[in-house]
Amino acid sequence: MLISDFDYELPEELIAQYPAADRRGSRLLAVSDGLSDLAFAKLPALLRPGDLLVFNDTRVIKARLAAQKYSGGRAEILVERVTADRNALAHVRASKSPKPGGCLLLQDGVEAEVLGRKGELFSLRFSVDVLTYLDKHGKVPLPPYLNREADNADIDRYQTVYSKDPGAVAAPTAGLHFDEAMLAETLDLGVRHAWVTLHVGAGTFQSLRDEHIEENRLHSERVEVSEQCCDAVRETRAAGGRVIAVGTTSVRSLECASADGTIRSIAGETDLFIVPGYEFHSVDAMITNFHLPQSSLLMLVAAFAGKERVLAAYAHAVREKYRFFSYGDAMFLTPDIQR
Repeated sequence: MLISDFDYELPEELIAQYPAADRRGSRLLAVSDGLSDLAFAKLPALLRPGDLLVFNDTRVIKARLAAQKYSGGRAEILVERVTADRNALAHVRASKSPKPGGCLLLQDGVEAEVLGRKGELFSLRFSVDVLTYLDKHGKVPLPPYLNREADNADIDRYQTVYSKDPGAVAAPTAGLHFDEAMLAETLDLGVRHAWVTLHVGAGTFQSLRDEHIEENRLHSERVEVSEQCCDAVRETRAAGGRVIAVGTTSVRSLECASADGTIRSIAGETDLFIVPGYEFHSVDAMITNFHLPQSSLLMLVAAFAGKERVLAAYAHAVREKYRFFSYGDAMFLTPDIQR
């Protein structure tokens, strides 16, 4: 398979630069036996008592920092992962890459010492607690296709209402459509909820480098699936209900936990790359946003619902002027029975 097999034409004006006025105010394209254009508020009509919604409860950190080198040159830090109270792995943008032993100067007299490099990332040691400093001085790390600086509204809206565990530098965007009332409505319907944690890294926005899909590897991300979540999945399927993953990160978490066909609790790293031909073990339906052309996320969706079926749905969404990417509209997908 080639990356170019997963391309599609997208007018730039369909890339949502801001969220809908209300979280549930987005549209929802249901892809099942056919295509149905719905409001996201109608999602409960697609659910059944006994289904299980699985959410990613990661919390986006304010990972972007302005910095300065001792030479006076400007730099920008994008924290990829906090590894200890004062340590982090980060992308650093500067006219010249900082060397090990050097320091980056931050607001309030804080320093970030460069300890070394791990591939494209720099290992930094801050002079203060990293998460506390980021919460006070960092900026929301909006995706590169949002051609603007983060504003105060993004602090709330680029975060799910159920976010809990800080560590992501990109939001699990399918969850952005849920408000507290929607969560309560699904519970009242008899739909159960379960939680996984996958800290989404900045690598989620990086392009695949090799035209041949099998030659590519994904960046590693921290994942945790609890025994409580595994029990909920097993009980739901045993009772004939569906496991519905909210977002591709929930899909990857569940599939990582059930790599050998049996779901088990995990806490570790994952670079699971799901492409057409993959056999799904724990996901029966999914909710997801529209993804970038030629991206690993689009390939995951195509693996689940069928490449031709998904690309036809995307073409329909373009014609109907759906809003795309992180702040855009959503899809509800059932499996391709021919996959």
